[in-house]
Amino acid sequence: MQLWSVVGAIGRFMMRAGVVILLFVAYQLWGTGLSTARAQDNLTKKFDSQIAEFSPSTPANDTQPVVTAPTDVPVPQLGDPIARITMKNIDSDFIMVQGVDLKWLQQGPGHFPQTPLPGQPGNAAVAGHRTTYQAPFNRIDELAPGDLITVQTLQGTFTYKVDSHIDPKEGTTSGHIIVSPNDLSILDQNVGNRLTLMACHPKFTASQRIVVTATLTSNPAPATPIPAYNGVTTDASTDALAGGDSSAWPAAIFWSLFAGLAWFGVWWLARFWTPTLLRKRARRVSRLKDWKFLTTYAIGTPFVLVLMFIAFTNIARLLPASY
Repeated sequence: MQLWSVVGAIGRFMMRAGVVILLFVAYQLWGTGLSTARAQDNLTKKFDSQIAEFSPSTPANDTQPVVTAPTDVPVPQLGDPIARITMKNIDSDFIMVQGVDLKWLQQGPGHFPQTPLPGQPGNAAVAGHRTTYQAPFNRIDELAPGDLITVQTLQGTFTYKVDSHIDPKEGTTSGHIIVSPNDLSILDQNVGNRLTLMACHPKFTASQRIVVTATLTSNPAPATPIPAYNGVTTDASTDALAGGDSSAWPAAIFWSLFAGLAWFGVWWLARFWTPTLLRKRARRVSRLKDWKFLTTYAIGTPFVLVLMFIAFTNIARLLPASY
């Protein structure tokens, strides 16, 4: 009997662990989008106010030309909104932020700070998620040669046309290429005026990178200085695109333990503390008919789910930035 009791306990533990894993997967696929939606709302308000500030007003008599590419735009700081990127063919419309660390990619597509800003001379590189955090680059594999990508910045609105690439193995033509995570040639600046979009590939893995390049269809805007704040260099290998945020370990452990204790507390109260339940157990009456048992779970479950959501948020910070 003791052996079967142990087997039963292990089975119940595995079932509960499976539920937790499923909840985390659900959080990754849908829950992460909640924080991104809030961040995008805030970024949109900030970006729109910047557009209103730097877009010159047109005189009433229309006698003076309107400058569409100001050169005195501020150098963006990490986390600042820098552009609105729109890809109508794949229903993607997001505010782009400066930086490719995980905390910035959780808010939207991130611009590699050591590359020119979109619309300026050179190769502007951008990274984004494909499966989580509203997945702004979820369907970039569907972009075809000739598709248009529109980018609005403080210097104006710029249109890029997706380039054609030939698969070296199959010989087919598409709008993307697949490269290794260590291939930094996609950030080269001797390729003309273009936009480079990259994300992890295949979906749900970080073993490779899918890359879409697009060529600017108009003259570029005047260049602005590459930022020189801490953490930004001309070496893209120093960016944390493929790695998680190791500083999240303490918070992830704390909130996971807190959620686990809360779950255990609710279970203990429902199973052992309810007086009515103890009496009914002697008569082998179903616990589902005990209102105190149900009330304990009804009150405790939302509290546990909130703690699990916070724990999942910090655990997700440990995953690759473009997952």
